[in-house]
Parts: sequence; C-alpha cells; structure tokens
Amino acid sequence: MASNAISARSTRKKVTMHDGFLKHAGYRWLKISSLIMLICIVSYLFVDVSPRHNGGSWYGYTLGTIGALLILWLTMLGVRKRAMTSGSWSLKAWTSAHIYLGLSLIVIGTLHTGFQLGWNIHTAAYIFMMIVIISGICGIYFYATIPKAMSDNRDEMTESQMLENLRSLDRQLHESAQPLSAEHANLVLQSLEQDPFGGGFLRRISGKYPDCATREAQADLRRERAYQPKMGGDDPLDKVDALLQKKEATLARVRRHLRLKALLQVWLFIHVPMTFALIASLSAHIISVFFYW
Repeated sequence: MASNAISARSTRKKVTMHDGFLKHAGYRWLKISSLIMLICIVSYLFVDVSPRHNGGSWYGYTLGTIGALLILWLTMLGVRKRAMTSGSWSLKAWTSAHIYLGLSLIVIGTLHTGFQLGWNIHTAAYIFMMIVIISGICGIYFYATIPKAMSDNRDEMTESQMLENLRSLDRQLHESAQPLSAEHANLVLQSLEQDPFGGGFLRRISGKYPDCATREAQADLRRERAYQPKMGGDDPLDKVDALLQKKEATLARVRRHLRLKALLQVWLFIHVPMTFALIASLSAHIISVFFYW
C-alpha cells in the first residue's frame, strides 16, 4: 500500500512537472483571471457613475490603480526568469499568471477608459498596452507550436550536429571536386565559399534563399550533363551530384531550424520595446491625472 501511495505521488509530480505553463495547476490562473474579468464587467454594468463611466470617476480610478499595479507586476517576469525555483511560485506558475493576468488587462484597461478615447497621452498608454498584449499572444502561439516543429525538423540531432554534418559534406565536396574540370570545379567552389545563411535577419525569418550557390551548382551540373555522354565506371560527377543533393537537403533542414529559432525571438522585438513605451506613457498618464486634472 505504501509503495502504491509513493508511486501515485510520484506520478502526480511527474504530470505536474511536465504540465505546460498554459495548463499549470489545472488552469488555476485562467480561472482567477476569468473571475477578475467577470467581476469587472458585472460591476461596470451595475455601478452608477454620473454622467457616464470614465477614467476620472472613482470607479475609473479603482480600475486604473488595479491595472497600473498589475502592469508593474507583469514587467517583473524578466527578473523572475533569473531564479529557477519550484513550488507555488515556480517560473512555470509565474509565467502562467503573467499570461492570464496580462490578458485580463484587456477588460480592466478598456473598462477603465469608459470607452472614451482620443488623441492624448491617456489613449497612447491604452494603445501601447494593447500592442504589448497582442504581441504577447503571438509569443504564446509561437511557444505552443514551434518547439515541436523544431524537434520534428531536427530528427533527434542537435544544432551543432547538423552544422558539423554540413561541414563534413563540404570537406567531401572539396575532395571529390579535385578530378573535375576547371569549369565544373568552379561551380563546386562557389557552393563551398558562399555563406549559406547570409542575408540578414529578414531572410532568416522568411526562410527564402533564392541565390543559394549549392542549389545553383547542382542545377548547372545537371543541365550540362544532360547533353554529355555518360562515363563508364565511377563518374566523379555522380559523386559530386550526390553530395550536392545531400548538402542541399541538410541546408534546408538547418535553415528551417534557424527560421523557427528566429520566430521564437522575433515577437520580443515588439513586446519588449513596447513594454518600455507602455511604462513611460503610463507614468505620463498617471502624472498628468494627479497633477494637471
């Protein structure tokens, strides 16, 4: 009986440890966030504010204070990531709370405005908040889908192993190109000398490499060989063609890996700067409310 109990506890612990941050603790923070949003919506409908709801009413101040404190707390995730701990406030729990409480800001912030928006710093803070939230949603989608795609693409190989495989193919190509004519060897040399991942971040994100020297070398060799008689025995061009084909397949795999890896980061290029912009505009919003209204 004791061993069964220990086994059951161990199983529950493994399930908990491997549970994703979205499902953490049985969607605890989704439930809490949903309750907060429901309370805000119901109270907004039943609280009587004259002449109408707005950010300057007592109810607007209440929601604004909750929203501002929540935003400041949400920005602490970057600090929290540096401390890998378990327990009630593990990084997984903190991330789950960050996501769902961040989504609750859509309701809290919108009701705080009383649906009164204009060309001012107050609306700017609201717009920055929505950009941060939308970019965060994109990040959630990427983290929920891309890791599996990366794992499937790697086929149990690490990034360093894929790159070493590529270097090995280059060494074999260099050796196999020695018996070739100068014209054919030059095609192979172009493949060896080109940076196969060059072109900057935008090209890496797109995954498109229209000027790939390896693909061009293979296509040129095959076009030329189509009009030449087949050589008997071991044709060095056959070996080079096979190696170029392997290199092209390996390049495609590495490029997919780098593209997926970049997609995991690209949303942060919007999320992080917009978070700083949100903090700055929020500070200006608060100062203007308390000192100029």
